[in-house]
Amino acid sequence: MIEQHRPGPHVATVGLPKELIDHVRPSFARFLRIEAAGGVVLLLCAVAAVLLSNADFGQALSAFWDTWLGLRLGDLEAGRSLKAWINDGLMTLFFFLVALELKRELVLGEMRKPRMAALPMAAALGGMAGPAALFLALQWGTPTQRGWGIAMATDTAFVIACLALLGRRVPQSLRVFMLMLAIVDDVGAILVVAIGYSNGIDWHMLALAALCVVLMRFMARIGIRQFSPYVLSGCALWLAIDASGLHATIAGVILGLMTPARRWVSDTRLYGILRQVVAHPAGRAGSGNTRDRKTLLIAELAARESLSPVERLEMALHPWVSFCVMPLFALANAGLQLSWEHARQPVAVAVFLGFVVGKPAGIVLFSWLALRAGLASRAPELGWRMLVGGGFLAGIGFTMALLIADLGLNGQVLDSAKMGIFLASLCSAGLGLALLLWASRPAGRAPG
Repeated sequence: MIEQHRPGPHVATVGLPKELIDHVRPSFARFLRIEAAGGVVLLLCAVAAVLLSNADFGQALSAFWDTWLGLRLGDLEAGRSLKAWINDGLMTLFFFLVALELKRELVLGEMRKPRMAALPMAAALGGMAGPAALFLALQWGTPTQRGWGIAMATDTAFVIACLALLGRRVPQSLRVFMLMLAIVDDVGAILVVAIGYSNGIDWHMLALAALCVVLMRFMARIGIRQFSPYVLSGCALWLAIDASGLHATIAGVILGLMTPARRWVSDTRLYGILRQVVAHPAGRAGSGNTRDRKTLLIAELAARESLSPVERLEMALHPWVSFCVMPLFALANAGLQLSWEHARQPVAVAVFLGFVVGKPAGIVLFSWLALRAGLASRAPELGWRMLVGGGFLAGIGFTMALLIADLGLNGQVLDSAKMGIFLASLCSAGLGLALLLWASRPAGRAPG
């Protein structure tokens, strides 16, 4: 019998040295898996919302989402409808997560190289400018021109879910490109909401919001690492921005971009602390104020801080946002009365063309300009056929499109815009998947 020898407590496991990408790739893969699964749940909830709104109790369901929820003290009241709490409150978590992912990609991910990040950023700008320009060209001078921002956004969850259907037929570089494009697109969309769909600005409240930002920067400077003070300051920031007249969800973008992406404890220091734990095993005296007890507490803190705050928050929030916040948003906002009359209205046609034509055209044009000017670079396997297919896939604009439509339009016109969003998303998904399948054939794998 052969005796197996196990390494002792002081013997480190020998392995290959790890590069930065080796630490980032697992979290990136986890993000894609959750996002793809969340896209399926989001689709089911959107279909359920449409079916329920066309049922006999559709009016009662709409009244439920309009239920007022808040506090009232005498003549003073603070609150909003249940639907507004979802759109203004819970969606702040969505944009917080989007900003966290953007920060991680730019600091730790494959987009940390400026020229690599420039391509999806340029594509995202084109993907916002193209649809907005086409929508305004079709709706200029009409009451519905206020919906110019509807066709600008890309739905990250649905795009990632579609790419998941293609599996290994598409290169990893396309997934990274589309994820970065969608994230920048979402951040741009919330800036559009803040600028184009906000009410009169209260500069005193805006100054108070700036003070909250300064306070959080000060806490980070002096080394406060507990999350609770930042949660309280973040809530104060949300209230101040909401009272200022800007859309409250912009607080999520600010908080996400402020979150540190660098870890506090390095691998070397962590392993050194863990070796101290092994060297001083716990005795039988219990959990008193002993040396081994202090070592264990330090080890617990070091293990937690070996991940950056961006990574820890993203891991904690992503499942909740994908499987709770987004489905609730879909149930509250995706309902409409199905009618071909809505699809024939000019605003529905403008939204449809903005997504299906303006979106891919803007993405391809701005990508070509960025590459031509030498501002950006692309991976060899990311050919033009892949970029065109991805551009059509980016025309799936569900979440932010519904949010902006609800802010800019109302009544029958809103239902027409929603119909345009649904039809455009279905058409864009079909065209994008078909083009990417064609581009992934052996003859289409070479750079375009």
